[in-house]
Parts: sequence; C-alpha cells; structure tokens
Amino acid sequence: MRLMVSGGGTGGHIYPALALIERLKQVEPDTEVLYVGAKRGLETKIVPQAGYRLETMEVQGFRRSLSLENVKTVYLFLKAVAQAKKLIKDFRPDVVLGTGGYVSGAVLYAAAKLGVPTVIHEQNSVVGVTNKFLARYVNEVAIAFEAARSQFAKSSVTMTGNPRAQQVAQRTNSAYSWTEDGLKDEVPTIMIFGGSQGAPRINKAVLEALPSFNEQPYQVIFATGQKRYDDVMGALAGQPIGDNVKVVPYIDDMPDKLPHVDALVSRAGATTIAEVTALGIPTILIPSPYVTANHQVKNAEALVKKGAALMILEDQLDGRSLITQANHLMNDAAVRQKMAANSKAVGHPDASDQLIAVLKKAIADHQK
Repeated sequence: MRLMVSGGGTGGHIYPALALIERLKQVEPDTEVLYVGAKRGLETKIVPQAGYRLETMEVQGFRRSLSLENVKTVYLFLKAVAQAKKLIKDFRPDVVLGTGGYVSGAVLYAAAKLGVPTVIHEQNSVVGVTNKFLARYVNEVAIAFEAARSQFAKSSVTMTGNPRAQQVAQRTNSAYSWTEDGLKDEVPTIMIFGGSQGAPRINKAVLEALPSFNEQPYQVIFATGQKRYDDVMGALAGQPIGDNVKVVPYIDDMPDKLPHVDALVSRAGATTIAEVTALGIPTILIPSPYVTANHQVKNAEALVKKGAALMILEDQLDGRSLITQANHLMNDAAVRQKMAANSKAVGHPDASDQLIAVLKKAIADHQK
C-alpha cells in the first residue's frame, strides 16, 4: 500500500497515525509512507525520529474574532492545498489518511478534489473543526468514541478505536520491573501522570496528598512533567517522602510500564483513554479544562458511564479528593478488578487492524 498520512500540531494527532503506520508495516512490509505535517508542529521532531519521510507546509487556524489574520489563514490554506496536490501527484498514494490538525484539512481536501480515496480518523468524543469540515468530502470516517458518530453527517462512519490501543496492547509481555524505579514489584502501584509537561493543578493536589500517600500500603509513582520537576522538588524540600513514593520528571517508557500499573491518575486525552481501555487499567480521570469544546470531559464521561473510570473535575481537585479516590481504588482489589473488566470491555485492542480495514475499503470502493 502507498499511504499518505496527514495529522499534526499535537501528539494526540501524531501518535495514533504512527501507531497505524507501525502496524501496517508489520502486516504489509512493502508499504510506502509519506507523512505531511505542519512546519511548526510536534511532527517535525516525532515523525523523523520514527524513521518516516516528512514533508511540511505552513498553515494556521481561524481566529474566532474578526481579524486580518483570517485573510492570511485563507491564503495559507489555498497555498497548502496547491502544495498538497503536487505531493499527491508525485507520491501517487493509494489512500490518504487524516488524523486531525489544520494541516490535514488542506491535504485531505486536495486528495478528495483529485479523486484519491480519503479517510479521516477522529480520536475524540467531540469532533474537531478540521474533521467536521472534511466530512463532506472524504470517502470514509473512522471514530474512537461512539459519541462522535452523530456529529458526522454521512453514513459511512466506522467505529475502529484509536490505533494507539493496539500498539500498547501488543506490549503486554513487558518484562519491566518496578525495582528500576526504586519500588517493589509485589506491591500494588498507582501511577500519577499529568502529561509530558505536567499539570500544575494535579501536581499541587499530589503535594497536598503526599503525607497520606506516605502511609498507604500501596506505592505511588508520580511524574511531575519535565519543566515542573524542580519546582515540585523544591516544594518538597524538608518533607519526608516515603519508600513507597517515587517522584520522577517524566515516564519515558510508558508502553512498557503501563501493563504493570494497577491504577492510573491522568488527564482524559484520547491517547490515554485508548491505552488504559486496551489494557483494562482502572483510572481516575482529571479532564483538562483548557481544551477545545471541553472534549476531555466528554471523553471521561464516556468511560464513567460504563463504570470504566472515575472522574474528578479540576475545580474539585485537591489533596483530599485525590487521596479519597485513590484509596477507593487501591485499597479494594475487588473494586479495581470490576473497573478493570469494565474498562477492557470498552477498549479496542485491534484498533489499527480495524482502521486498516477502513483504508482498504476506501481503496476497493474507488476501484469499482
């Protein structure tokens, strides 16, 4: 298969695309891939590191208020469409996949206008602006949350899940040992992770809860975020940290560690939810209020309704609410077991295979 992929700006658009590519390379080793991203997106670092060819173009989003910048946005979009058409004609993809971000709008629109099979993948429960725009032009739509289905005004919508789920599910045989982090393998472990940059409100709540965490029969690994590690350690100066608590700046090898986690505290991004439901990890979700259309709350609610997660809204988060929910999970194995089963029941551990099937359907329908 010759696959062109476009998605960028955030890891939530990039990592699912890379997970899909990784799986496609496993089942079809001769697959050729071209990734098209934005000049200022994270993809400029992540995609080349993954070993794939990357082409970039300049794009930007619309301002909600009247602004001359919107004139520039339209100009850049039209310029990007022209660039994309040239790339498509040169690369000759069998299908073009968009995973979100402004750059995918130009690329998928160009492909559709050239009559190339097109598929978009929506990771969240609230459909992004770019995918809403593209829905009227593309051949197939794939979703990761059932709540997204009704937001697409077309019949060809397929639930596939998030490809990141299958990538994580394939690592369940990880031989990782908590002793590498100074903890114990035989003790139940809760991981607290606010994202690569960390989350100040989550960090503050953990600091407040630390005296209680020190006394628990379970162990805690807490990632502060790279940029906030020094601040957290400064705030902890002079405070005792129990042998059952480990504070780190970042979790580098998340796919290896997740299979050994008994519960997780995290934001409610699409990638995180794909990972925890693929593995069936009981989770306390703290949705970020700083995202478009409050989509992380919607993501979290989808799991809470299924008994697959707990949720603490950020304005209700403090040390007391965090330790109460953590103890509810960690001090009752039966509660964890039930939530784990519910989580796994809504997961999609074959998400990449499902999305590959949608790509092949788009190609087959085009060839008829």
